[in-house]
Amino acid sequence: MSEHRPTTFGELKATGYETRTVKDEMRSNLVGKLRSGEELFPGIMGYSDTVVPQIVNAVLAKHDFILLGLRGQAKSRILRQLVSLLDESVPIVTGSEINDDPFAPISRYGRDRLQEYGDDTPIEWIRRDQRFVEKLATPDVTIADMIGDLDPIKAARGGHILGDELTIHYGLLPRANRGVFAINELPDLAGKIQVGLFNILEEGDVQVKGYPVRLALDLLMVFTANPEDYTARGKIITPLKDRIGAEISTHYPPDLETGIDITRQEAWVGRSGTCVEIPDFMEEAVERVAFIAREDKRIDQRSGVSQRMPITVTETIVSNAERRAIQHGEDTAVPRVGDLYAALPAITGKIELEYEGELHGPEKIAQELIQQAASFTFDIRAGGADVEDIINYFETGGALQVGEDASASACVQGFETVPGLLELVENVGLAGSAAGDGVRAAAGELVLEALVAQKRLSRSSVGYARAPQRGPEPGKGHQGFDPMGGLNI
Repeated sequence: MSEHRPTTFGELKATGYETRTVKDEMRSNLVGKLRSGEELFPGIMGYSDTVVPQIVNAVLAKHDFILLGLRGQAKSRILRQLVSLLDESVPIVTGSEINDDPFAPISRYGRDRLQEYGDDTPIEWIRRDQRFVEKLATPDVTIADMIGDLDPIKAARGGHILGDELTIHYGLLPRANRGVFAINELPDLAGKIQVGLFNILEEGDVQVKGYPVRLALDLLMVFTANPEDYTARGKIITPLKDRIGAEISTHYPPDLETGIDITRQEAWVGRSGTCVEIPDFMEEAVERVAFIAREDKRIDQRSGVSQRMPITVTETIVSNAERRAIQHGEDTAVPRVGDLYAALPAITGKIELEYEGELHGPEKIAQELIQQAASFTFDIRAGGADVEDIINYFETGGALQVGEDASASACVQGFETVPGLLELVENVGLAGSAAGDGVRAAAGELVLEALVAQKRLSRSSVGYARAPQRGPEPGKGHQGFDPMGGLNI
């Protein structure tokens, strides 16, 4: 579109402008993006071979669709990015509440303006982001909210009878005309509201207060829902379900690397005044907490474990490391395993427990998740490494006391008293010899935490000590272990 855009209906016609339906418009723009190789959903990771192709098929087929998935699977973000498939701007009759197309207005207001002014009818242009309407479905949503209602004040001010179309106060659906209308958590809508949506999908129009007002809306309708709610009997009316063109299932990151990439992208870790360095093994340990939680039978997998968990955990461990760095006047904040225990609130708030989990309690389970994550991370990176010198040190009466708020240099100084500990973290690549004290301290804590998780060392409020006399074999589960506040010893 040129810089000077038409401002009247006559000028618009002179340009040869042709109106397209929303679905035709999105289909055409999608085809252009596919041909140019442009990324369709920037920032959405792990869906390139699964979800994205199905969305592409739905748009090409001009289907309304629903995204089925657990919380924290980027469903809402995907729907909001659909606006990128709309034209940059489209013309409407100036002042129209429902984005009337100048070539085919559907409201009484739009028709009257065209009849009164003809080619001199003023038009304005609305941006693509103004053509996206989103509504979170809740049980208290009414037909008036979604469709509209008669407005007595409009009638009184304009001298109209209540049955006049000019007295309508339009709801969200009509206001989304010529755009995308998204409903989150569709099953939470009352049945009568779902019937109203069914009528739009089936007949392409709406009615207000029983008056035979036909509004032939031009919409792409998209929805999100939890799979369990969507398929549960009585949650969604069958005719509406049948009219939705495509059901597309989302999922959590398929692998650890994708999860780490998502967390890296989303977590706020850049702090003013303090340099932040997150060792890669700490990124892995954080992500493993979520992955392990998604397999734990004590956690309700129907609710899922949101990808927001590792994101908020990362932000919390960085904050705890930042606090420690400020206290000790350190230039760089490096999160370590002890900071994961400071992030317990970010974990317990993201999990729903089954009955067995309620017996243990969320904090106990969260602590065990951290233990297992540390153990798995160590085994993957340093499985088979010789740790006998470390074990022997504690078995022969050695002990180690390092507070969770201790500076990085103090931690490294304490770890130097344990034969082979710092040499191990250097040899297996957890922290090279050129690494700073912060990374070396974090790596040493990971090794010790893994040995505690595997029952090869014990830890209490006093400090690390010899391995327990009895207990599971190394790496054989963690039932019965009660962490004492991470590394707060």
